[in-house]
Amino acid sequence: MSGLEKKAYQGLGQFIIALFLFLFLPAGTLHFWQAWLYWFVFSFSCLLITVYFLKYDKKLIERRLNVGPGAEKETSQKIIQAITGLTFVAMMLFPGIDHRFMWSSLPPMISIVAEVFVALGFYIIFLVFKENSFTSAIIETDKEQKVISTGPYHLVRHPMYAGALLLFFATPFALGSSWMLVFSVLLTIMMIIRLLEEEKFLVKNLKGYADYRHKTRYRLIPFIW
Repeated sequence: MSGLEKKAYQGLGQFIIALFLFLFLPAGTLHFWQAWLYWFVFSFSCLLITVYFLKYDKKLIERRLNVGPGAEKETSQKIIQAITGLTFVAMMLFPGIDHRFMWSSLPPMISIVAEVFVALGFYIIFLVFKENSFTSAIIETDKEQKVISTGPYHLVRHPMYAGALLLFFATPFALGSSWMLVFSVLLTIMMIIRLLEEEKFLVKNLKGYADYRHKTRYRLIPFIW
């Protein structure tokens, strides 16, 4: 196993364990079937993506490992990423509390259907990674990078964020917590702020992006915005 593979699997393993603790510790019980299903879908999706790109595009994995507020170069992005990270942790902690005190009451079928959309969100992200090897976890450009306008980039300029948006809003229903939508909205706001900052950066630093922006009208949701 190479150093990159070891680092990728260690990071993934730590994240999967942390996600498990976030979901179940606040619930105070393992009898939380929505959390079990969500944890499996989320973890298995991350594992499949990691295994695939470690085999077919190690450069992408290397770029994706450079993550977090400390890795960002702009102060504004450091702040945005820090807030986003804290909001995500709070989002994962909340369903267990909701489950313990039974604040929400959603039919089981809604959670099952929502899991399909969680998986679909990951599939969109997979397609983005496959189409664009330069999909970094931070806002930056590479000297060899070119504008990608094919695949999901033909529909919207930020398809990875579109996949994340689907995840944000499917997650509360998958975990049976309607009150969790508050965190989905907060994450969406932070994502939009980051997206707008990223567009300004790409116009200045990626040749051809300004033209691409005019050709592909929609940023995040086709025919809407």
